[in-house]
Amino acid sequence: MLPAYRHAGEAAAAAAEVMPLGGAPVDPTAAAFFDVDNTIMRGASIFHFAVGLARRRFFDARQVVDFGRRQLRFVLSGSEDLEDMASATASALSFVAGRRVDELVDLGERIFDEEMSDKLIPGTLALAQDHLDAGQRVWLVTATPVELATIIAKHLGLTGALGTVAEVRGGVYTGRLVGAPLHGLAKAEAVRAIAERERLDLSRCSAYSDSANDIPMLSLVGHPFAVNPDALLRAHARDNDWPIRDFRRRAQARRAAVPALAATAGVGLGVAAGYAVGRIARR
Repeated sequence: MLPAYRHAGEAAAAAAEVMPLGGAPVDPTAAAFFDVDNTIMRGASIFHFAVGLARRRFFDARQVVDFGRRQLRFVLSGSEDLEDMASATASALSFVAGRRVDELVDLGERIFDEEMSDKLIPGTLALAQDHLDAGQRVWLVTATPVELATIIAKHLGLTGALGTVAEVRGGVYTGRLVGAPLHGLAKAEAVRAIAERERLDLSRCSAYSDSANDIPMLSLVGHPFAVNPDALLRAHARDNDWPIRDFRRRAQARRAAVPALAATAGVGLGVAAGYAVGRIARR
């Protein structure tokens, strides 16, 4: 039996669709892999999605209160405790059970335009565009649900997205994960699997992230970059001579998160867990 992280990585690669971007890439064996939260977008994409769902009365007040305390701790402390993540996921997977995938995709399209597009980080987008201009493919790699990750990739004109996969039967969420959240080692497995599928040379590929949790993914490619790095990743990047790119002040972003948190009472974690993400503060 496969470890959960490997199952998650292989499931993410299997679920990934290549966007029709007009012709084959000029440089077919090289690609770039970008984390999303705090790398290509300020804050947690699933939290911004949750704000949009809350405004559309997608869930009730009891669910908001239930998950608010955990969201408050994760957003303000930056914690990514794996036991908390697993507990949050297990307790809330039933949240989307019985919901149709097309319903959430439709909401995601609208919420991206209204809640998320203004939170993109121009400096990182420019890096992604450089790879596209060089004829390389560009993939998002995130613990955000694959449906939401794919929406983001499509709106940015990228190749596709690797994200957390929730089990679906008959177009309806069952409330169970396929493997585990796409986090840490699972991200590396997803990149490895998509590279094999797309015949990429990982030594010629690049990867970008802000989090030390993504060191396995960054270490897998020939050209790793730390973008807006946390303290652990910054130290690791310096020790290994990885380039560092800073496009924002983390303290400002954290202060900006507080009013949004207060307004929504921490609904983001509930949605994150319900969407089989399990991680809200960063990837």
